[in-house]
Amino acid sequence: MKITYLAKLGELTLKGSNKNAFESKLVRNTRDFLKHIPVDIILRAGRMYIEVEEEYCSKVEFCLNHLIGITGWAKTTICDKTIEAITETVTKLGKAAKEKGAKTFKLDARRSDKSFPLDSYGIMREAAAGLYDDKTMTVDVHNPDVTIYIEVREKCFVYTDSNIGCRGLPVGTSGKGLLLLSGGLDSPVAGYRMLRRGMKIECIYFHSYPYTSEEAQKKVEDLAKVLSTYGLQTTLNIVSFTDVQMLIKEKAPEAWSTLALRMCMMKAASMLAKHISADCLITGESLGQVASQTLENMRVTESMAEVPLMRPLVGLDKEEIVETANFIGTYDTSILPYEDCCVLFSPKHPVLKADLEEAKEIYKKIDPDELIEKSFNEREVKHFYAFESL
Repeated sequence: MKITYLAKLGELTLKGSNKNAFESKLVRNTRDFLKHIPVDIILRAGRMYIEVEEEYCSKVEFCLNHLIGITGWAKTTICDKTIEAITETVTKLGKAAKEKGAKTFKLDARRSDKSFPLDSYGIMREAAAGLYDDKTMTVDVHNPDVTIYIEVREKCFVYTDSNIGCRGLPVGTSGKGLLLLSGGLDSPVAGYRMLRRGMKIECIYFHSYPYTSEEAQKKVEDLAKVLSTYGLQTTLNIVSFTDVQMLIKEKAPEAWSTLALRMCMMKAASMLAKHISADCLITGESLGQVASQTLENMRVTESMAEVPLMRPLVGLDKEEIVETANFIGTYDTSILPYEDCCVLFSPKHPVLKADLEEAKEIYKKIDPDELIEKSFNEREVKHFYAFESL
């Protein structure tokens, strides 16, 4: 049996003469996500319809829960475009909701087809009659147990359980960025926020074996896999930074060790950004969250970036970041007790307000460029694809 899903477009509908390009990208992204599943996809008047055999429903729903560019979605029933058919369908859905425990309901009707004889209010008034006559449930327009939606368009769609979407712009409409991905809470959320603005991302992770464990690397790989379900695919570049960190430990003042490491990371990330033609770097920095993220220290870090640096979390607090991490499914992985190289080599009393000129002198004294280039050239590359998670 064929099942139809209805996905609602949000921000895309506000675009001007280039709206078609955004909508076409959304359809292509959906097809890429479901590339191994036989589906029919139609986009019309602010809605995207996906028709699929019932056996593939769970896979389509996974896709819709991760698809950036839609505000919501629902499994819908298509009925004849008559008030009698609408009433019958509404009554059927209302009874099914009552069997699941619902006691109150609300109708939400929209009439895009102005040739339909009843307006939105008239549709709701007539369609609710079946539930009144059957004494199935009572109306509660403020806090109903179930809302039944009616959309009269080229066809008539009736559904309950409208699910929240990721919103944003389709991935691939806003350039390409390189995310500095660690095993913490912040960087995956930063990557997700840029994906929601339509940016395609790759990732770079700095590993310091044996000071950071193989479990720490596996943790980052799992985070990259999660990001791939929102970004369609993710490439993870694993850069061994053990020699660079040992050089910093040997030559840099202890208070400067974390900041010097971040400068070296920016240098390596800039090299990779140019290599993969990324338009910017992305970090999970939040102003004042830790010692390396004071305004002065972020200025020093940024001085090593050779492409624009994006900090999508800069004005967020930890609770806001945790909320998003829970929503996208990275929280449980991020809190696993496997520390990254930044944490393991953190000084007891780090510099808080670094002077840029002093930072440049310390970097020059360390002279890490040769080791950074060696680490860059020996990086390991792994690819993750959204359809692999279906």
